[in-house]
Amino acid sequence: MGYDSDLSFNYFGPTKIIFGVDSSKDVEIEMSSLGGTKAIVVTDKGIIDAGLLEHIKAALGNKCVGIYSDIPQDTGVEVVDAGAEYARKQGADIVISVGGGSVIDTAKCMCILLTEGGKLRDFNGIQLLTRPQIPHLVIPTTAGTGSEVTTAAVIMDKEMGQKRLLVENHNVPRLAILDPKMTAKLPKLLTAGTGMDAMTHAVEALHSIQHEPITDGLAVHAIRLLARHLPTCIENGSDLVARGQVQIAATLAGWAFGNALVGIVHAMAHSIGAIAHVPHGLANGILLAECMQFNIESCPESYALVAEAFGVRERGMDDMAAAEAAVESMRAFTKTIQLPQRLSEVNVKEADIEKAAELALGDGSIVNNPRFILDSSEVLGIFKNVL
Repeated sequence: MGYDSDLSFNYFGPTKIIFGVDSSKDVEIEMSSLGGTKAIVVTDKGIIDAGLLEHIKAALGNKCVGIYSDIPQDTGVEVVDAGAEYARKQGADIVISVGGGSVIDTAKCMCILLTEGGKLRDFNGIQLLTRPQIPHLVIPTTAGTGSEVTTAAVIMDKEMGQKRLLVENHNVPRLAILDPKMTAKLPKLLTAGTGMDAMTHAVEALHSIQHEPITDGLAVHAIRLLARHLPTCIENGSDLVARGQVQIAATLAGWAFGNALVGIVHAMAHSIGAIAHVPHGLANGILLAECMQFNIESCPESYALVAEAFGVRERGMDDMAAAEAAVESMRAFTKTIQLPQRLSEVNVKEADIEKAAELALGDGSIVNNPRFILDSSEVLGIFKNVL
């Protein structure tokens, strides 16, 4: 892919990564390396019920001063406020999140309130912080969001009727422990959905108007790893090699989109998630190929890289032919991993997509899309194609 002669960019990726089977058992050592002595563990009831927290608590011993687990699938402003108040009362000096995107995003925002005080609604905007926040150590239990390395957090605001996006360089997790065992119990649908979240991050990082060489490299390799290993995770969830490679892919994609940002797929997924409560990864997976088709004439060279990552760019193919092959490969891939193909399969109604189309047009993600969106009717057309 060529780049303009006046290309300039900033790349930001400060999170330390610890990877390996059973690496989560070293959580106390890594916590101490960050200066933490009193940890609040942020998780959800599903993680506790699955028994994934037991060895974490054992490793932390009396350095764990509390566990906050009242976190729903789509975390909210009130959840963050309550969690921060609880952690403050326990005297926590470090936050350890053990879970998926909702848990990690809750913990990120708790760190802000523990350092700056106030309530989450006091922080309206992006890049408002002027100093590092309380340390945050992440142990992901899904492989998709990339939240362990990004500046962003997405929090549902019921009063506003939409999801709030917080972006803060001073609030990136300091350290992430990627332990393949922590994802081995994920059911097939959740594995597929979170995997497609990572896939969407990588593809949208490539087509974003802010893409650059470093994020392109991260994104392409993330797609390559997902194309090869995510189907294995669906077929055999206990395959720790495949689980580990998908975890790495999710982190690579997190670094890619955390710098290049995303586009129309995420704008639409955020809106249909807020209105119809469609899980974010499933929404991304259902929308991705259709949005690629919508964008294809604006960024064929980006989707040609997707084709190369999937191994479907044949010798002699021009960028547009390769891009078309990438779209078809993505459609086929979602079927291979047994993902729902239409929004109606996840209980979305006609009235939902009309509201979501309007909401998506105001989502901050859409401004980085390679094809400029003039009217919500264009978004509605995409929704109708996958309803």
